[in-house]
Amino acid sequence: MNILVINTGSSSLKYQLIDAKNENVLAKGLCDRIGIEEPLLKHCKAGMDPVLIKCAMKDHEIALNEVIKALTDKKYGVIKDMSEISAVGHRVVHGGEEFHDSVIIDDRVMQTIKNCIELAPLHNPPNITGIEACKKVMPDKPMVAVFDTAFHQTMPRYAYLYALPYEIYEKYGVRKYGFHGTSHKYVSQRAAAMLGRPLSELKLVTCHLGNGASICAVKYGRSVDTSMGFTPLAGLAMGTRSGTIDPAVISYLMDKEKMNIREVNDYLNKKSGVLGISGVSSDFRDIQAAAETGNDRAKLAIEIFCYRVRKYIGEYAAVLGGMDAVVFTAGIGENNVMIREKTMKGLEFLGAVIDPVKNEAKGVETDISADNATIRTLIIPTNEELAIARETLVLISK
Repeated sequence: MNILVINTGSSSLKYQLIDAKNENVLAKGLCDRIGIEEPLLKHCKAGMDPVLIKCAMKDHEIALNEVIKALTDKKYGVIKDMSEISAVGHRVVHGGEEFHDSVIIDDRVMQTIKNCIELAPLHNPPNITGIEACKKVMPDKPMVAVFDTAFHQTMPRYAYLYALPYEIYEKYGVRKYGFHGTSHKYVSQRAAAMLGRPLSELKLVTCHLGNGASICAVKYGRSVDTSMGFTPLAGLAMGTRSGTIDPAVISYLMDKEKMNIREVNDYLNKKSGVLGISGVSSDFRDIQAAAETGNDRAKLAIEIFCYRVRKYIGEYAAVLGGMDAVVFTAGIGENNVMIREKTMKGLEFLGAVIDPVKNEAKGVETDISADNATIRTLIIPTNEELAIARETLVLISK
């Protein structure tokens, strides 16, 4: 039984074709820099070297079509056609108050996901694009939505409620939802395995750092707080998102820049973050390259990002009442040596000390803690795709 997992991000599309019986990955790949200059599809068939495919990918729908071509290619594909796929599991960012667990996608589910676009304007649209494109190609295949919000449903009310009139929550469901839940859950489980301790005994701070980024406080296997909020806009400064700001800035911008609410929303979601600060790019590889040539705004963007990650780690150490480990995951967290170094500098007083040689590791599951550290620092490549495949298998088996 083969399950195709589609994981669309704000500027990326990851996919894996997984044999659900043994969890072997038959093929996997990444469409990177979607909507940015020089997009690239990296496709890897199990047992073969990766194939790099240069192709125009202006949006996620085009990217998905390229993925389908790669999977069915005579040379480096792994299936003859899409009939060899039993089901498709989709990462969906926001399901609102209605969905606390994964669900099989039907018309009602699709409409609810569409209704939540205003809550996740960068992600739900490409999620929908991925679902609709797959339904056109495989209309008879069951499809499952795995929501980023599900893992965070264990947050206590005092953590997820905003200090607004309570009836606003009752009428509209305005509250903190949190995102990247599938990733935070997966790396928490892997951290427990690495540390050789039950997850039910651990206090972890998991740092999912990519173009979209969030921090999660995981206490005994349950999310108790997270940096993203009602939408993925809150929390850290991200690729194009501002992160948390004074709410009064919105009305100020509307007055001074003569913006309407839609324009302000677009401004904060698509033109801010490290892109807005650096003026260079939303991609940290481009920003780091610019910083190395002396670009002061690029340097500032990096400092702001690392400062906010470090601040959340300290905040969540207090929320948890101590920490056993800090976990770095996702594209930046797994691969950017400099970001990890700058982020952890200043946390030595907590006992979180990294070894500069071990920290040179990229994209591998490893402990980068110094010998004298009392809090472990781990790199754990996330595997949201495997987690989604497992959820999909459970639902279609029912």
